[in-house]
Amino acid sequence: MRDGDREDLELHRRLTGGDREAFDALYRRYAPPAYGLAYRLTAQPVLAQDVVHDAFLALWRAPEAYDPARGPFRTFFLSLVHHRAVDTVRREERLRKRQERVANLEPSHDEDVAEDVVDDEFVAARRVEVRAALTTLPPEQRRVLEMAYFEGKTQVHIAEELGIPIGTVKTRTLAAMRKLRRALTEEDL
Repeated sequence: MRDGDREDLELHRRLTGGDREAFDALYRRYAPPAYGLAYRLTAQPVLAQDVVHDAFLALWRAPEAYDPARGPFRTFFLSLVHHRAVDTVRREERLRKRQERVANLEPSHDEDVAEDVVDDEFVAARRVEVRAALTTLPPEQRRVLEMAYFEGKTQVHIAEELGIPIGTVKTRTLAAMRKLRRALTEEDL
């Protein structure tokens, strides 16, 4: 056992008893490497500071979380910082994505709301046309398209489920798509 590990064990023992000076000593010892780790993971100084603050606060509130039998204090504490930093990055990513979704839902000032109504009507009409065109396909081609587009299955899964070679699935898919394109193009004319 290294001398630093022995000192950490003693400081931790004192911290468990509520010794503020032991906490301060652990802070002085581990704040710099904890901040460096948190900053590498978050790439933002303020987030890194929050991560380190949260980790030390967790240590102060529950020093018994560290079990000396499982390894050195340094390993325990820096892995605590690592996990909190990863959680922070994930949380920030979720918030960013949520904000982007909200921003994309708000209509722009120069958008014509009537276009949405026209688009909705076009989509509804086109859906009816596609369903009608699907009924004109041979059953084996229609089934492959339905499984791929309506059930979300891959060509490999379709082949396995139908018990046919994947090449047959690909051929049927391509033939069906060409027939659908022709049928829908004729309706557009």
